[in-house]
Amino acid sequence: MQDWLKVAMPKGRIYKQASALFREAGFFVPEEEDDSRKLRIDVPEAGMQFIMAKPVDVPTYVEYGVADIGIVGKDVLLEENKDVYELLDLGIGRCRMSVIGLPDWQPAIHPRVATKYPNIASKYFRERGQQVEVIKLNGSIELAPLIGLADRIVDMVETGKTLQENGLIEMEEMFGITSRLIANRVSYRMKSESIQALCDRLQSLTTDCKLR
Repeated sequence: MQDWLKVAMPKGRIYKQASALFREAGFFVPEEEDDSRKLRIDVPEAGMQFIMAKPVDVPTYVEYGVADIGIVGKDVLLEENKDVYELLDLGIGRCRMSVIGLPDWQPAIHPRVATKYPNIASKYFRERGQQVEVIKLNGSIELAPLIGLADRIVDMVETGKTLQENGLIEMEEMFGITSRLIANRVSYRMKSESIQALCDRLQSLTTDCKLR
């Protein structure tokens, strides 16, 4: 077990897509474990241990070495800015980061933007020479422009259905998002053979590869 790869896996829809990708690459990964309450899952057949984590915590586990590798969205990587290697674009969990508002939005004297991603939002508007007050929220971001807390929001968009249901529109697409395979810097050296073998198998299933 000492030589097993410890993999930080995000709970939720990304786990289902990631586990399917691992199985397609020839690694045994159980389908149903995301629905269990287990926090650590041993997979002897694959020589791996999965650490089930909230998506936002995955880069932290990898940076501090409690996980050798992890799967995380590009949005979290940009927001958290952790000291990890980004190895591979897995091409799953596709969505986009966008600026969102009401259809009748007009520039405000003191513009406010609500978001779960204050670092991404601040950088985006600063690079465009726009001064905005960024308000961090943890949930129901779409509510902010509806109740007057902020005139715009920055959030992920997948289908746009939630926006339509709340009378909001995408005003600007900031960048596309997919899930990435990341690695701890020390683990990448100490377990290079195992990590490279995993990357090689996954790479054969993806079209966009960033190997270091």
